[in-house]
Amino acid sequence: MTLTRRAALSAAMVLAARPLAHADPPDAALLEAARVRAAATPDLRTLIVAQGGVAVIEDAWRGARLDRPANIKSASKTVLAMMALVAVSRGVVGLDDRVAPLLGPRLPRDADPMVQRITLRHLLAMQAGLESTSGRNYGRWVSSPDWLRFALTRPMVAEPGGGMVYSTGTSHILGAVLARATGRDLRSLAQEWIGAPMGFTVPEWRRDPQGLHFGGNDMALTPRAMLAFGECCRNGGRAGGRQVIPAALLAEAWRPLGQSAFSGQAYGLGWWVGQARGQQVIFAWGYGGQMIYLVPGLDLTVVMTSDPDVPRVPGQVYTRHALLAEAILPAFGAGA
Repeated sequence: MTLTRRAALSAAMVLAARPLAHADPPDAALLEAARVRAAATPDLRTLIVAQGGVAVIEDAWRGARLDRPANIKSASKTVLAMMALVAVSRGVVGLDDRVAPLLGPRLPRDADPMVQRITLRHLLAMQAGLESTSGRNYGRWVSSPDWLRFALTRPMVAEPGGGMVYSTGTSHILGAVLARATGRDLRSLAQEWIGAPMGFTVPEWRRDPQGLHFGGNDMALTPRAMLAFGECCRNGGRAGGRQVIPAALLAEAWRPLGQSAFSGQAYGLGWWVGQARGQQVIFAWGYGGQMIYLVPGLDLTVVMTSDPDVPRVPGQVYTRHALLAEAILPAFGAGA
C-alpha cells in the first residue's frame, strides 16, 4: 500500500512506534536518484531526509534556505496539537474536558447547544461537529470581525465525537482554549513548550481581530526547526535529554480516529496517519506541500517545504507522497 492511493489509508493500521535500533544505511545510488527527482519537482523548495537524526539529504532550491522560516500552513495544526498534549501533561487541561467552560465568556450565547458537548479531544481529532470554515467557507471566515465567534456559531453538521469535519476554525478554537486556560498567548507557549526544548525559535505569526494567534495556520518555521520537531516526535516525544511531549499521549495521537471525506486520509489527534511500502507513516500536512513525515520503522524523518502561494492543484499533495514512497523509502530498503 502507498500514500499515493486513497485505499492505502485504513483505520485498522497499527500505530505503535517501533524505531529500529540499527537501521540499514541508504543505497547511495537510489538516494541520489531521489535527490534528482526532488530537484526536478517545480514548486518544491527544500528537502531534508534524516536517518536516526543524521541528515543524508539537505537541499534547498529556488531561493529557499534551510535556516529561513517558511510558512508551514496547516502543518501548524500538528504543532498546536502537540502543544495541547503538553498542556494536558502539565495539568492545565484534560483531553476530555469540555470546551465551553474553558472558553467562559468567549463562548457566544447563540452557539448551538450541542457546542456544550465538545471536548478538547474532539477539537484535536477534528470531530467537533461544527460546519467547516475551510474550503469554500475560508474566505468568509477570515474576513469576519470575530474569528472565534464565527467558528463557534457554525451549524452543527455532525455529533461531537462523530465524523471528521476538517476545519481550521476548529483548530482556532483549540488555540483560544489553550490561550485562555494558561492566560498566555500562543506564541509564548509555543516557544516555551516546543521551540526552546527542541532548540529553535518560533517567530511571531498572524493574529485574528481580537489578538488571538491564528490557531492552525500561518506559523513559520525553518526547515531545520521542522526537522527538530519531527525528530522529537519520532523519538517518542524526547529532545535534548528530556521528555517534551508525553510518549503515551503521542502514541494516542497516532491512532486513527477518523477519515477525511475529501482525501480519504486517516487522522488521529493532530496527525495524519498512513502506510507506504509496508511502513507506518505519520505526517503533518500543510497547503501546497509543507510536510513533516515520520517513518519510525526506518528511523526516518523527512521534511519538505514548497511554494505556499501556488494555486491549489488537484492531487498536489500526492506528488509529495509519491516522492516519499517511490524515491526516498526505496533508498532505505523499504519493500513494495
